[in-house]
Amino acid sequence: MKSAWKLCVILFLATGLVAQTASAPTAPKKKAATITAADVEELKAAIAAQQAALAQQQRQIQELRDELRRRDQAVQQAQTAASDAAGKADAAQAQASQQQQTVADLRSDVVDLKNTMTNTVVTLQETQKNTSEPPTAIHVKGITITPGGFLAAETAWRSRALAADVNTPFNNLTMPAASQSAITEFYGSGRQSRVSMLVEGRLKSAKLSGYVESDFLSAAASSNNNQSNSYSLRQRQAWGQAAFDNGWSFTGGQMWSLVTETKHGVDNRSEALPMTIDAAYNVGFSWARQYGVRLAKNFNNQVWLAVSLENAQATLSTHNNADNFLVGSAGAGGGLYNPTVTACSSTSTVNPTTGAVSTATTCTPTYPYAFNPSPDIVAKLVFEPGFGHYEIFGVLSRFRDRIFPCAEASANSATTGLPCGATIVAPTAAQAYDASKTGGGFGANARWSFANKHLDFGLHGFGGNGIGRYGSGGLADASVHANGALDLVRNYQGLATLEWHGPKLDIYMNLGAEYNRRAYDFDPISGKYVGYGSPKFNNAGCYSETLPQNGAGFLPGSLANCTADTRALTEGTLGFWYRVYNGTKGRVQWGPQFSYVNRQAWSGAGGEPHGLDTMIFTSFRYYLP
Repeated sequence: MKSAWKLCVILFLATGLVAQTASAPTAPKKKAATITAADVEELKAAIAAQQAALAQQQRQIQELRDELRRRDQAVQQAQTAASDAAGKADAAQAQASQQQQTVADLRSDVVDLKNTMTNTVVTLQETQKNTSEPPTAIHVKGITITPGGFLAAETAWRSRALAADVNTPFNNLTMPAASQSAITEFYGSGRQSRVSMLVEGRLKSAKLSGYVESDFLSAAASSNNNQSNSYSLRQRQAWGQAAFDNGWSFTGGQMWSLVTETKHGVDNRSEALPMTIDAAYNVGFSWARQYGVRLAKNFNNQVWLAVSLENAQATLSTHNNADNFLVGSAGAGGGLYNPTVTACSSTSTVNPTTGAVSTATTCTPTYPYAFNPSPDIVAKLVFEPGFGHYEIFGVLSRFRDRIFPCAEASANSATTGLPCGATIVAPTAAQAYDASKTGGGFGANARWSFANKHLDFGLHGFGGNGIGRYGSGGLADASVHANGALDLVRNYQGLATLEWHGPKLDIYMNLGAEYNRRAYDFDPISGKYVGYGSPKFNNAGCYSETLPQNGAGFLPGSLANCTADTRALTEGTLGFWYRVYNGTKGRVQWGPQFSYVNRQAWSGAGGEPHGLDTMIFTSFRYYLP
């Protein structure tokens, strides 16, 4: 580049020199003349002038060359400076990058240090917490033991006395003329306090668990409210389970019946119980806690199928029947069943011929045990498609009694059509035989959650023959025909629930009903209607109060001529629970419950009586964490 510049300058100067030389005036050709000394001097002067001009041009060329050389040096210096500056810039950039990397590394180190310090502090806090606080579960020998339960202080007030704790016998609501209907009652109790223990162990492909739960809602023979208020511990649940990873599970022991609604699948300990303080829950709620063995299959947490064999029992209600049937007996003390009976009554008969007096004593077992032919079979299908929980279930029950066809035999047997025939003229157990009947029913449950699971709405229905004992109302399963054969009572149960769940407050409303159909017959030998709910039964005495019995002051008078078999029970309940504290130390909550119960009797001679009761409960509970 420098050489090209130099060449261009030289050519430019040379061109100017030539131009000057060419532009010099040329003398016209003249004829030869004589050269004089003046001419020579003039020529010398011209040559000298040209030489001077050439010298000037040479100086100018030299000056230009010097200028070019200086410029080249300046350019070289500038290039050198630029190169040095570029190097310095690269070095500065490299240094800045290094500094940025150093800063990033320092920041990363600071973050790591902070995380390490945070984790160290958290670990230290957890260590201190674990050191200062006991664990909620105990780990020993490869299993986990989790205690649970709550301690309760509860009250029950009723507008019509029932002599009952926080467990209401709904089917015992008194008729209008009963002395108890004119008296209120108040009881305080801690008997619903509950203790429980869950034991869990893990195998390679299965989870083993066991659960025990007890409270004090049981009355021993000497239990009373006089001074010590001593009530016995009772078994609520005691079962073991093997749940396999492939969805199969097997459970055995005393547990909630498969009839009972659950909140998730058919899982034990997920029962959808009413939130009531009343330990009898709510009229219309179907349930039982009894022995059972249950086989269940879980299909991808969307469908569950289960079947169980459960303990059977028959509850009976009948009137005016002859003693021509046997369903069970009081428990055998040696067999660890309850042998107690109610007060016995005696009837004396005088033989008009001989004058001899015979006395017959009748005692009713307090808690009779039926001679069950087989266990109840319960099957359930559960769906959880994504919105809601749905259940369909069925119960199959077998009932049996022993029939004594000659129990009413007399001298008039030939004319009354007694199956014993005319040859038997006195009551006898001859020709006795066993008879059985099949009962059961079908039911369905549905439960939905709304408002981000704050609002729950549930519906329950169950109906069939001989299923009364599964309802909270305690209605009868069966009655008895005049010939001694069992007559299964048609029963329906239903419950609607609405619950609001907040951070500290739960509000619940329940509306339930249970119904028993009439089941009566006519006995041609005695000339009386027998069974349950006959329109010929006498209800006239339900409106006339009677005197107390025995003069001891603790036995209200029985209403004479007041059969009053229950047709329907209805109950409306409103209550709430407020959690004062809920955290790592457990849970403290308080709540009231208001209930209104109506017991409607079947109509009979003298009217259609009904019993009413208004009840208020309160509860203060501390739950174990």
